[in-house]
Amino acid sequence: MKIRNSLSRLLWPGLVAPALVALDQATKFWIVANIPENTIGMRFMNDFLWIVHSRNLGIAFSIGDDLSRLIRIALFILLPGVFMILATVFMAKSEKLTSLQRLAIAIIVGGGVGNLIDRIFRPAGVVDFVSFSLFGFLGLDRFFTFNVADTSVTVGACLILLSGFLWDKEAQA
Repeated sequence: MKIRNSLSRLLWPGLVAPALVALDQATKFWIVANIPENTIGMRFMNDFLWIVHSRNLGIAFSIGDDLSRLIRIALFILLPGVFMILATVFMAKSEKLTSLQRLAIAIIVGGGVGNLIDRIFRPAGVVDFVSFSLFGFLGLDRFFTFNVADTSVTVGACLILLSGFLWDKEAQA
């Protein structure tokens, strides 16, 4: 009975993470094949949304773009790789996580693995392709370019935070 419960609670996370990796890699493959690097491939909604082809050697917001290759490997491949493994083990073994928290971790892991694949197999950097206008908000014309993996990590993190608020209220009741 315990094995069945363990398998059922890991079913969705076990499907979601690989599906997100596949979606992330498929979209990046399409971008690389169809849009020349550093160009705008498509414009939508009166230039609000652009599909572009850009590369990022760093992490979020191009942080660490100018670091040496060895330091980038340590900080942006090895450290996140260890985190993905630990998060997956924690998700699989923890008895205290809610279904939403398991799903959130799977979404984060799927996104993290998607970008790790790029960092390992694309020497020019992670492929980013979604850009939208901020209309000058905070002094920015456009938001930083991102991809499916970045979106997954952000959504997963928001779900973890949200579940923490919900979980605390359930525990107090």
